[in-house]
Amino acid sequence: MHASLPDANTLIARLADAIAPSLAPDTLIVGIHTGGAWVAERLHAMLQCSMPLGTLDISFYRDDFSRIGLHPQVKPSSLPLDLLVDDVLHTGRTVRAAMNELFDYGRPASIRLAVLVDRGGHELPIRPDFAGLVLDVPEHQNINLSRLDDGHLTFSIA
Repeated sequence: MHASLPDANTLIARLADAIAPSLAPDTLIVGIHTGGAWVAERLHAMLQCSMPLGTLDISFYRDDFSRIGLHPQVKPSSLPLDLLVDDVLHTGRTVRAAMNELFDYGRPASIRLAVLVDRGGHELPIRPDFAGLVLDVPEHQNINLSRLDDGHLTFSIA
């Protein structure tokens, strides 16, 4: 991990602090598999949400599916909604795919977006409502979130 980057748990706590003032009692949180689901799980616990946590696998909704292919294992989706969570916002294609899937289930009253890291390079007009960190990352580098065996989340730039 780059020495100047805060750890993932610090960023998740920062996100929770930013979200808490606007949190309604019936806020529904949905995390995008895989990293977004991990972040959403932590936020759900920190914010002490009473509604169930939802998860979303957008594999079949990507417009670049033919280029990136199918991840080795498709996860089931579970869809209550108010706050959509992902780990890294880059081009906006993952969020757009998630929104397409959500609309297939019905029109949500609103969607707010929380991301652990907004790395720039947006190709679509999608911006987060909440970001743990805004970071300018060169196009040739990736930000990777991983979960260790003990559940600790870490991210790196490669």
